[in-house]
Amino acid sequence: MLSVYVVLGAQAAYAQGINYTVRIDAPGKLDDLLEDNLDLLRWRGNPRVDLEQLQRLVKAAPEEAKTLIATEGYYSPRITAGLDTSGATPVARIVVDPGQPVLVSDLDLVLQGFVPFEQGGAPYDAAALRNRWSLPVGARFRQADWEAAKRDLLREVMQSRFPRAQLVETSATVDPDAYKASLRVVIDSGPEMRFGELRIRGLKRYPREVITNLNKIKPGDMYSEAALQALQSRLQETGYFASVEVSADMRAVLNAEIKELKDDDDATAPSSNENAPAPAGQAAAAGQDSVPGQATTGVKPPSAPGPTVLPVLVRVTENKQKNLEVGLGFSTNTGGRASLGYDDLSVFGKRMKSDLVYEQKHQLARADFYWPTKPNGYNDSIGGGFERLDVRGEITTTASVAARRAWGTPELERSITLEALAEQRKVEGIDNAYSKSIPLTYSVTRRKLDNLLQPTRGYALNWQLGIAPLPLFTDEKFIRGYTRGVYYKPVGTSGTLILKGEAGAVVSKDKVGVPSTFLFRAGGDQSVRGYGYQQLGVREGDAIVGGRYLLTGGAEYQYWFRPPWGVAFFVDAGNAADKFKELKPEYGYGVGARWRSPVGPINVDVAYGQAVRKVRLHFSLGFTF
Repeated sequence: MLSVYVVLGAQAAYAQGINYTVRIDAPGKLDDLLEDNLDLLRWRGNPRVDLEQLQRLVKAAPEEAKTLIATEGYYSPRITAGLDTSGATPVARIVVDPGQPVLVSDLDLVLQGFVPFEQGGAPYDAAALRNRWSLPVGARFRQADWEAAKRDLLREVMQSRFPRAQLVETSATVDPDAYKASLRVVIDSGPEMRFGELRIRGLKRYPREVITNLNKIKPGDMYSEAALQALQSRLQETGYFASVEVSADMRAVLNAEIKELKDDDDATAPSSNENAPAPAGQAAAAGQDSVPGQATTGVKPPSAPGPTVLPVLVRVTENKQKNLEVGLGFSTNTGGRASLGYDDLSVFGKRMKSDLVYEQKHQLARADFYWPTKPNGYNDSIGGGFERLDVRGEITTTASVAARRAWGTPELERSITLEALAEQRKVEGIDNAYSKSIPLTYSVTRRKLDNLLQPTRGYALNWQLGIAPLPLFTDEKFIRGYTRGVYYKPVGTSGTLILKGEAGAVVSKDKVGVPSTFLFRAGGDQSVRGYGYQQLGVREGDAIVGGRYLLTGGAEYQYWFRPPWGVAFFVDAGNAADKFKELKPEYGYGVGARWRSPVGPINVDVAYGQAVRKVRLHFSLGFTF
């Protein structure tokens, strides 16, 4: 009776829910799989689980674990489970020996319905499709990999030419004794698709050329999902639209197919004076063939296979035509800032952007007009404005007009600019100087970055060549070359190394007459930190002015101790001078804080300028290149 009383007491103690632990001994990631999915762990902590229920969970665990482990390719595991109730807290132990994994032994990949070359279709690269199959012979047969391989195969086919492809048969035959899995996949292409006409929905305020000039898809082109996405991306970048959706108009194709079926039904339906179908012998006498197994729905058998035409459908929601923006800010380069921007998307069929900017050391008034992008990808614009800059004892006031053509992609941008400018230059104690020039500048920017907004790997490079060769409205003929670059390299799992540099040179008979806009100075947030904005250059009286030559560089190490937060250590060096041999580098070094904000990196740096022996605070937002 004593033993019965103890058992009943134990059961009574567990009646309100039993507290137990689970220990799993399984290799690799199998322990995580079991911990995340076994009922034994999911029910732990539930007040409704008593000792008897716990024993049932332990008893069921091996079969449950076997099913789970099979998804990882192990079909002959040895699994033991037990419950130790000798301590204050029961312990459930599960020991797993997965055994030998099942490997893919062969793959039968059948392509069905793809248009043969001899029937007028372009040859389909079936061998390449098989080579890209992601669960090859010899691989461990995991259920997740099997599902992903089928999904990727279908996606691969649907992205180009055959968007209505489907898997009509898939099977995986597993022989656990031989540790082999035999795979069979049959994919049907469906009809071949080609692009048709362009259809636009939602365009009201702006000219069709805004869309048609950017459309590189021609009627008859092979269907390509990438082509649709590229067009959508180009339209989104124009600024004319709040939303853009580019797709193939499948509904038009389905409506056409339904209409064709309806017309065929009407054509084969008996007339009102036909009370019964013709006898079979009568059909034979009329010369009609009776094909065993053929459907008798009145639908004509398909003619020789040919591509289906898909209209390209563009749906847009237009942005407001007129927009006004007001901004306030601060820069450690040019001080406090107030700005007013006015944007009109339709001024005589052009887009106009205008800006008024007032900073403590810089003022700007400018307006530019942009033509819709041309079919060949050119973006043309004209504009003009006034700018005043008061930096390091030199005050320059510049009036300019410019015509610009730009083309390319965010990865490779090119532009050519023809500019006419007149400049007044004031330096304390020196007579005012005036200059005018008509330079032509060609610029190329190459970006190969993992992220254009917040890069951590890759490089960006810009180079420019400017020339003012004619005496017309030009006080001093010159040639100007400039280049700058930045390189990102991950270091370990939490670090990034950044290398940057820039170099420039102006060749002319005389420096006087070359607009200061085309000369060089260094120093500031985006140059040599530890020095003020454009503090490094050529001394002229009490002012620092631009020089003919420029050379700067820097290295920075960023450590992301708690992303998106990080710390940076850096050293910069560089200078500007009128003679190359006078390019004595000045150094700045320091530390900074980093935050990867949604709008780009925010950088706060404290830098020491060795030449001036001062500490300076620098602040910058975003990645600009």
